[in-house]
Amino acid sequence: DWQGGSGRHYRLHAERLDSFVMREDDLYVVAKGNHVLWVGSAQDLIADPASRVRFRLALDCATQAFRLDAPEDRLAAIWDLEGAAPVPALTAYAA
Repeated sequence: DWQGGSGRHYRLHAERLDSFVMREDDLYVVAKGNHVLWVGSAQDLIADPASRVRFRLALDCATQAFRLDAPEDRLAAIWDLEGAAPVPALTAYAA
């Protein structure tokens, strides 16, 4: 899980960085380690030349890619995920 800049948790599905195929309505996060490099959708790559350039640059140095099932508010989710970070794994300790 990743936590957006707003504090909201997102269940992101790992994708193969070298071969993922974008689904029309889903959002994608391209990251290097814990740092989000690009967030968007296939629609963004088609309609926005600046997003397309950022996506290509992100892929050049990315270490991972994730998919988020189509959110209700796409623009809000993009904004929130741009400041996202992985949620630290909980560790159980014996008392």
